[in-house]
Amino acid sequence: MTYSKPIKSPCLSICAVDGRANACVGCGRTLKEIAGWSRMSDGERDAVLRQLPARIAALGEKASAPEEALAKIAEALE
Repeated sequence: MTYSKPIKSPCLSICAVDGRANACVGCGRTLKEIAGWSRMSDGERDAVLRQLPARIAALGEKASAPEEALAKIAEALE
């Protein structure tokens, strides 16, 4: 039996999109990225993951749990 590894994800289950930033206030991904996450290659997901810290920083006070998000992103990139 073959098992595939789970898809790495920065999701914190804080799913709310800031309309101005067009990014989830939990993980920083766009709606398009969230919707297509399972269809992306590992390389595509890694490219998005590397962009998320800057997006979360840009959200400023709107970011729901920035420290937790950054830790989850770092973990996903390992």
